[in-house]
Amino acid sequence: MTQVTERTRRDVGRPMPDEAVLDDGRGGSRAATALRMLGALAVLAVGAVHLEQYFGVHFNVVPVIGPLFLLNFAGAALIALGLLLPLGRLHIPLALGGMGLAATSFVFFYISEQRTLFGFQDYGYRPAIVIALVAEAAAVLLLGGYLARRMRPA
Repeated sequence: MTQVTERTRRDVGRPMPDEAVLDDGRGGSRAATALRMLGALAVLAVGAVHLEQYFGVHFNVVPVIGPLFLLNFAGAALIALGLLLPLGRLHIPLALGGMGLAATSFVFFYISEQRTLFGFQDYGYRPAIVIALVAEAAAVLLLGGYLARRMRPA
């Protein structure tokens, strides 16, 4: 008990190594946390749209593209879950992964709109595509903002 009390007195105001920091006195950590959480939700939205298209629009019967839609959802769900959990330093690679997933989805859609991609060509901007594009852009911007906040000097 004495050791805990002495450590508490000595380190008042300093978080333990495994504690989440909510405020660094400048609001930086709160902003970073908000950007990370919102970015996670955007990544999850990207995956959710792909899952809905897989089942709802029958992309499950399209060779190569169908399984990629399912993998997009699985990856997005895992990345989003990791970003929402208190995993500390793992948030940086997860944020990079979320940005990569969102950017790749965006690029693959653009390619499939211009020419065939794995034997499939998409066309038009149905509501699901618009939602996916907005979520992809939001994920890249929010997680990029999170990483910028995390990397800036104190």
